[in-house]
Amino acid sequence: MQADRILLAHGSGGTMMKALIDEVFVVGFSEEALKRLDDAASLPFPGSRIAMSTDTYVVHPLFFPGGDIGRLAICGTVNDVSTSGATPLYISVGFILEEGFPIEDLRRILISMREAAAEAGVHIVTGDTKVVEKGHGDGCFINTAGVGVLPEGLDLSGSNCKPGDKVLLSGTLGDHGIAIVSTREGLEFSTSIETDAAPLNALIANVLKAAPDARCFRDPTRGGLASTLNELADASGVSITVNETSVPVKDQVRGASEMLGYDVFQVANEGKMVAVVPAEQAEAAVAAMKASPYGEDAVIIGDVNEGPAGKVYVFTSFGATRIMDMLVGEQLPRIC
Repeated sequence: MQADRILLAHGSGGTMMKALIDEVFVVGFSEEALKRLDDAASLPFPGSRIAMSTDTYVVHPLFFPGGDIGRLAICGTVNDVSTSGATPLYISVGFILEEGFPIEDLRRILISMREAAAEAGVHIVTGDTKVVEKGHGDGCFINTAGVGVLPEGLDLSGSNCKPGDKVLLSGTLGDHGIAIVSTREGLEFSTSIETDAAPLNALIANVLKAAPDARCFRDPTRGGLASTLNELADASGVSITVNETSVPVKDQVRGASEMLGYDVFQVANEGKMVAVVPAEQAEAAVAAMKASPYGEDAVIIGDVNEGPAGKVYVFTSFGATRIMDMLVGEQLPRIC
């Protein structure tokens, strides 16, 4: 690569684009399927049912404590596919790069993506790159699609929740959202707040072994826990009650949320999982989460009830009950 920044010619389809692909993307990802440089990847695929998800990542800033847009893109895609109970196998990546973007920063992002993919056991098998004029992008946007294989007979859905079920959370709330806003706004805290972005496919697989009748999994990203639980309650025609004192939140995240006027239940997460399981399997499911690399703070946080349908309630630390509302509007744009 002779250039140290992205040029419009890197998206032209000519020799400079070929050099970018050969010397940056192929070298950065080191995947055999990519080295063929075909328009489509021919891949082995076990089983007869697939799960597929797509997402686009526009987070700002691109680099933040504990991660960057690359790790976020891989982890988010792996987790979306995994919530169906599927084993994620393959990921495609599409890049929109702004003219002038430093190629060294692009290499850093690719390393993060490669490391996250290796951790999750997935392969980046195909991709695309486009370049836009300076001032018409924001450095780097990433679009992904993930594909996984579903076991026969498994049907997880947010509409499966039943009265008497337990609601589980795999760890502390709000880490990602507060890490992003603190970096963006230049806020300083006595201890570092880092993103929780992590691949949770192994955690979900462990829970399914311990709780084979699990109803559903959801990752509480934009809109946080509040939006996730409201969506589940609405889809299943039930109500959900959460015990506020049971929900794990780091002190510095809670303090930052209060200072900024955020409801920590509405703050985004990128490495946490909500699970709804039958009551008799709940303790085993929590133990399975705790045995996983990213589930040491897992806990039962609430119950599924008869009704009123679509409502989520919080038993507060003061002994009162309030409604847990979905996020209205945009709390923090460009969070993922």
